[in-house]
Amino acid sequence: QVQLAESGGGLVQAGGSLRLSCAASGSTRSLNIMGWYRQAPGKQRELVATLSSSLVTNYADSVKGRFTISRDNAKNTVQLQMNSLKPEDTAVYYCYGNFIFPPGDYWGRGTQVTVSS
Repeated sequence: QVQLAESGGGLVQAGGSLRLSCAASGSTRSLNIMGWYRQAPGKQRELVATLSSSLVTNYADSVKGRFTISRDNAKNTVQLQMNSLKPEDTAVYYCYGNFIFPPGDYWGRGTQVTVSS
């Protein structure tokens, strides 16, 4: 069994910064992609950024140049540095983990990020 635990959400003014962290625990041997998705009220969950075990990154166009994803493969952690935050970044941010064997996707419980204008 795998667990993903996020930390680091909160309230920040527009233009500010926040750093999210997520730690994977349990059976993490075949952990491949880690990343972040977000869901704003009334909207579908969307990709923010992902990072594979071979360090291939994928960012949503809306966050390119403002957010940076990083990970520590030895510790099974992933971080999201969010700069120049905008009110439209307000959402619940979910940590995501993809495993190769057995294949599967896992999600954290989510952490709230609120950006005030």
